[in-house]
Amino acid sequence: MDAPAPPPSHPPTPPRHDPDELARDLERERPRLLALATRVLGDPDEAQDIVQQAWLRLAAADRDIENLPAWLTTVTTRLCLDRLRRRTPVPEEEIPLEAAAPDPAEDVALADTVGAALQLVLERLSPNERVAFVMHDSFGFEFSTIAAALDTTSQNARKLASRARAKVAQPRPEDALADWEVVDAFMAAARGGDFTRLVQLLAPDAVVRADADAIATGTPVAIDGREDIASFFNGAAHAALPVSVDGRPGSAWYHRGQARVLFDFTVTGGRVARIDFRAAPEVIAEVVRRDGADVTPAPSRASNRGQHPHHGRTTR
Repeated sequence: MDAPAPPPSHPPTPPRHDPDELARDLERERPRLLALATRVLGDPDEAQDIVQQAWLRLAAADRDIENLPAWLTTVTTRLCLDRLRRRTPVPEEEIPLEAAAPDPAEDVALADTVGAALQLVLERLSPNERVAFVMHDSFGFEFSTIAAALDTTSQNARKLASRARAKVAQPRPEDALADWEVVDAFMAAARGGDFTRLVQLLAPDAVVRADADAIATGTPVAIDGREDIASFFNGAAHAALPVSVDGRPGSAWYHRGQARVLFDFTVTGGRVARIDFRAAPEVIAEVVRRDGADVTPAPSRASNRGQHPHHGRTTR
């Protein structure tokens, strides 16, 4: 009886990934991944470690990867997120759908203009906010990509970036930024009726101006000179809250929870040189509440006088 024929030989199954090809692919992506990880973590050495971990995960992957750059971005981002969460073991808060402000035209220039100081500012953000802000504002990733990296929805990713942007634009008390202090001191003196302090905080040639929308609410068209400006604000502005607009300190008159008129300050040499009352819709849309003086808005005396931010005083 003839011996059974040996089974047909098959060539050895090639490895699922060619290590040399993977290495070449990673080298092409490495500069981008390093830049992303460095910006998120603020530490180039940690970033190198993260990218190396991404490479190890790529080498161990047991499936074909259809879009390698996207895959590496997601893995790198999640590794960074894990590292951030180990640094700051605070649970991420839920994002109420109505809590975050609208995305202000998805301005990608903010992070680039902050420069090296950005890394200090990023420490204010939660891990998810930090990743969303860096990926979108620094690198221009679509929110769908950010959502995949954060394992959330595009809508929540957008809100995380928007909330982070608002935090970046506002100060902390320990930042001791003179302009913020001057603005908040001026508004506190106004509410407290401290005429002498108001005069001290105003430049001798200070002016007040208003746009057409603000004038329509009842603000003065113009006031010149610190004595007259101090008289106008003295004992007023009880319904004004600290805000920022385009990264500048300011205050805004609020009515029924909505900003109505922005007090846009120009501070020069530690004194208020100019205040612009602005109420154009596109300006109000950029107003962001910020941390500032401990203010509880008192009922405005303007409540029976047309709700004017200047409490019904005579305009010029």
